[in-house]
Amino acid sequence: MSDPAPLIPAPTLADIERANASGRTPVVFIHGLWLLPASWDRWAALFEAAGYTPLSPGWPDDPDTVEEAAAHPEVFANKTVGQVADHYGAVIARLDRKPAVIGHSFGGLLAQIIAGRGLSAATVAIDAAPFRGVLPLPISALRSSLPVLGNPANRHRAVPLTYEQFRYAFANAVGEQEARHLHEAYAVPAPGAPLFQAATANFNPWTEAKADTDNPDRGPLLIVSGEKDHTVPHAISAAAYKRQQRNPGLTEFTEIPGRGHSLTIDSGWREVAATALAFVERFVK
Repeated sequence: MSDPAPLIPAPTLADIERANASGRTPVVFIHGLWLLPASWDRWAALFEAAGYTPLSPGWPDDPDTVEEAAAHPEVFANKTVGQVADHYGAVIARLDRKPAVIGHSFGGLLAQIIAGRGLSAATVAIDAAPFRGVLPLPISALRSSLPVLGNPANRHRAVPLTYEQFRYAFANAVGEQEARHLHEAYAVPAPGAPLFQAATANFNPWTEAKADTDNPDRGPLLIVSGEKDHTVPHAISAAAYKRQQRNPGLTEFTEIPGRGHSLTIDSGWREVAATALAFVERFVK
């Protein structure tokens, strides 16, 4: 376990209270690097309409808006995978019902860590960052990570993406106009630490970037891959699927044609959300 998780902020406590009072199954959304919880707002509305109670807790110290993030980028620095996983675990521990958990990118890795702790009723990991035991390292993934991994000092910094870097890593499968809109509307600095943890996971037996793929309480898991994703290419998602298949629970894999790493926030988000919703509805309601 990592250092103790930070205190749960008041807005998240209010969301937990609302979820418990509703009597409905909660769905916890976990965002990845360079995004904020608001990136799930449309998903939350869709799941609410389908009869669930959505929660989108931030990573520790997440600001509320892109503007606040730009003004205070230092709040993102030094967040580790273990610290953030423990934070989400603490949030889930306060829920009366075991939630479905949906995560994107590093949020997809965190979702699998949470599932491996037996805390999820059903899990969807979308273009998930790799965990220990996932071996492929395609060139496009290296290039996408270079803005952080190219400087060892970034381990303790918050690192923004330029538009050109965002265009390659996130928005390569959408048009220029939409890519610029996504960068302006959603992109924030991100802690460098998780990328260094993922990059060294297979060389560090004590890494926090690992998921318990054997726990029989892991529950059903869907791994979603965007066909054109540069940051988490098919090879990484397929290798994670192969590792997760060792679990006695149901493990499924689907690839969304023509989609890049921005698939949860771009104009095609609804197709991905519908895929996740259909999976969750098979197991929890």
